[in-house]
Amino acid sequence: MGRNTRRRNTSDVPVHEQADFNVGQQEGFNAEAGVGVTEATAYRRWELDTVAPYCTGSVLEVGSGAGHFSKQLVKLGLRRLVLSDTAPDCLSTLRATYGGEPGVEVVDLALPGTVDIEPVDAIVAMNVIEHIEDDAAAVRDLAAALTPGGVMIHWVPAYMALYGDFDRKIGHYRRYTPAMMRTVVEQAGLRVETLRPINFLGGIGWWLAVHRGGVQQPRKQLVWIFDKIAIPLTRAAERFIRPPFGQSVLCIARKPA
Repeated sequence: MGRNTRRRNTSDVPVHEQADFNVGQQEGFNAEAGVGVTEATAYRRWELDTVAPYCTGSVLEVGSGAGHFSKQLVKLGLRRLVLSDTAPDCLSTLRATYGGEPGVEVVDLALPGTVDIEPVDAIVAMNVIEHIEDDAAAVRDLAAALTPGGVMIHWVPAYMALYGDFDRKIGHYRRYTPAMMRTVVEQAGLRVETLRPINFLGGIGWWLAVHRGGVQQPRKQLVWIFDKIAIPLTRAAERFIRPPFGQSVLCIARKPA
């Protein structure tokens, strides 16, 4: 899947969905993290600008996949950056691409499980824990790898009303509400600092596409159009207005010092 997860067993998936699910297993980062890498530049910039202020010192990126977001983190010039995944093809790509960068490490990291690295100041998980059946255990394991006062950032898909074939194909167990995320991080002993829906227009657009238009996965042409028009609008609006709904949920939580 291109994620740091214990892979979902196909026996958990209805027989009529298994063929599509296997595609998702084989093409995880291509199907999800890769969607809109070139088409959705404004959206990717929004992600980075949201995360970057918390990325100082040492950072662990969980579920780096093929390194699409890693590329942006490398440019921050961090003292130490740990990239991680479990998929052999992703790990090979990460090592080939970033293994020679100063201060960059690449590790095989499965969750839930012991995070056997030197503690870090920040952990970034962009669309990761929805792939993990026991997400609470995974977040607890990650929290143990934070330094006191360290921060954990989750950007996750939001609201089961938006759940559709694309989610099933790429192995999403769930989409989150802010309340669900609060429960998960607080059970891990973290203190919530920021918790809100994000990308309001994206949420409306995705609901219309999935439940009215019958779209089963993002289409590059639509992603490009939405990125150029809707993302700048919703990003500007959400600087001043907290949306009641969104395509994603942003959660930033800190470990007590």
